[in-house]
Order: sequence, then C-alpha cells, then structure tokens
Amino acid sequence: MIEPFDETAPTGDELTEYDRSHVKLYMRLFDADADGADWREMVRILFGIDPTKEPRRARSVYDSHLARARWMTRTGYRHLLRQTDK
Repeated sequence: MIEPFDETAPTGDELTEYDRSHVKLYMRLFDADADGADWREMVRILFGIDPTKEPRRARSVYDSHLARARWMTRTGYRHLLRQTDK
C-alpha cells in the first residue's frame, strides 16, 4: 500500500512530523538510488505515479523526496537520535 505523501518534501533544517512519518520511504529511496535503481520504477512503486503519463510530476516528487532522504542520512537522523535520548 502506498502511504499518503505531499507533492514536495520538506526543505528546512528542522525535522518535521512529515519526515518522522516518512522515514521508511526516505530510506527506501536512498537505498534504491545508491543501488542504481531506475527513478521511474521507484516513483511508480513508492508513489504510485506513472512517469509516462505524468513525467514532470513524477520527476518533481521523486527529486524532492530523494533530496530529503539524502538530508536525513547526512543531518536529519541526528534529530531523531536526540529525540530517542530524551
């Protein structure tokens, strides 16, 4: 089942509720990208968007969420760790 998502992932330096609820999605995107998966396949699987019918939307959603996934692996995870330490 595809979970609800926003057209654009958050872009700020703070961890959001959206980030918290989409960590699994971010990690799947990050891992698939690192493995060289085709972005069109990933956007179809993870977001349910057909890139042949909606190429601009598909690419925009994918790029936005992949950028956030990368942010989570570099910076955002620290926010999660701080919350679990409390």
